[in-house]
Amino acid sequence: MGGICDGRVVIVTGAGRGIGREHALEFARQGARVVVNDLGTGREGGGRSGDPALRVVEEIRALGGRAIANSDDVTDWDGADRLVKTALSAFGRLDVLVNNAGFVRDRMLVSMTEQEWDDVIRVHLKGHFLPLRHAGAHWRELSKAGEPVDARVINTSSGAGLLGSVAQGNYSAAKAGIVALTQVAAAELGRYGVTVNAIAPAARTRMTEEVFATMMARPENGFDAMDPANIAPLVTWLGSAASGHVTGRVFEVEGGVVSLADGWRHGPRVDRGARWNPADIGDAVAELLAEAADPEPVYGA
Repeated sequence: MGGICDGRVVIVTGAGRGIGREHALEFARQGARVVVNDLGTGREGGGRSGDPALRVVEEIRALGGRAIANSDDVTDWDGADRLVKTALSAFGRLDVLVNNAGFVRDRMLVSMTEQEWDDVIRVHLKGHFLPLRHAGAHWRELSKAGEPVDARVINTSSGAGLLGSVAQGNYSAAKAGIVALTQVAAAELGRYGVTVNAIAPAARTRMTEEVFATMMARPENGFDAMDPANIAPLVTWLGSAASGHVTGRVFEVEGGVVSLADGWRHGPRVDRGARWNPADIGDAVAELLAEAADPEPVYGA
């Protein structure tokens, strides 16, 4: 097998099902050796099984590719470290980290429990930080030793993280945090030869089966816009050597559409040249709002 990722070694977290599975398969088709990481949990994080990761490894091997399963917990410091070491031990190097693992516990804010908040923040945000931290430390060590590094990190945010989503305050906050983490990591790791980008995908998965129920049932012109396989080409390209000039970016991808998300920027401003009187702030805010574009609506609002 050969392609745009020929010879590269890739870790994909949450790769046992859905979007992560499609990432792993496409990377293998493009010549990469793949570490398929998955805990094998349910939609809301319950249970644990190594079977989903093993099935994907078997699929890759049936294609003629090389892969190994890993069931370490990406939210555990030692587990994330073992994940990186698995790639190094099995394949001798690591070139790409795709952070994809996650689950949902949807609830309106006034009904959400502390545990539901903590669990989603832990799995999505901490589950991105820890593999990134250990992989980044490995690449920094190589760079400081004078070895060439051409590494990639692709994080997984969401439209919920960009715009918010009703009944997903925990998930939206975690996914927004992933965008900020991506920007910081791109700034910090660039000196070591590492690019860091994020995607905000829309596709059919266990997490989105209720949200996209109507769209999933009606593929048009034989093209299923909600097929999770539609996300993998962008991620595979971002993991290739060809993407070395792209970092700190967030791409939305759905069906055959790829777009660049334009995040927070400094907008209109009013400078009084002195401290404001609280009574005058209202007029200043009105002036700013009149100059600014209306915000995009929150999903579900």
